[in-house]
Amino acid sequence: MKTGFPGFAPEALDFFRNLARNNRREWFQPRKPVFETMVKQPMHQLVEAVNGELRRFAPEYATDPAKAVFRIYRDTRFSKDKSPYKTHIAASFRHRELGGEGGAGFYFAVSHKELAIGGGMYMPAPATLLAVRAHLAGHHRELRKILAAKSVRALLGELQGERLTRVPKGWPADHPAADLLRYKQLFLYIELAPELAVGPGIQKEIVSRFKAMAPFLEFLNAPLPRRKQKIDVRELLV
Repeated sequence: MKTGFPGFAPEALDFFRNLARNNRREWFQPRKPVFETMVKQPMHQLVEAVNGELRRFAPEYATDPAKAVFRIYRDTRFSKDKSPYKTHIAASFRHRELGGEGGAGFYFAVSHKELAIGGGMYMPAPATLLAVRAHLAGHHRELRKILAAKSVRALLGELQGERLTRVPKGWPADHPAADLLRYKQLFLYIELAPELAVGPGIQKEIVSRFKAMAPFLEFLNAPLPRRKQKIDVRELLV
């Protein structure tokens, strides 16, 4: 696979390594230009390169880098950890017809500790989770087949996510999909060596796993309502 992204410079990983030791505004602010040049700008370039690949097998997930890349600033309002900055940079790719209401999406993150790649539903809204469970209950064999695919097993491993101790209300304890219905989160996720981010191979590592998990995301998103697309009035006047 030819890649249009050359990889992050070693300085990007060094930045996060140092930020982890000095996670405070007084340290970050003078070095913000380094973050912008060595981390944020290359991340946007990588997202655009990944978008180019997504348009071939999952075009509805291609996302504007400005919307895909998460901010470096942490939300500390409800956390005991008041460190102001994240020690990684991440991006997510959501189905454009689902908006930001908890549908399944692709994800990757770069830090000095790992290159993380995953996809699925991490914090689905109650209504979203209920819809997915109802779909899963009637199509669990399809999901099992998707998760058993060689590419999924080799590149991403097994289904992950927090689970209930019992089958949720509405389904019998002996339901054939009982083990799957217990999931409160459903995602595939793997952590790779951070050195993979420093070089052109990072795009292939991400895209190969996105491609393998694309059927999984489509399964999760299948029962969710799509947003109504805007109608161009000019088309009605033709």
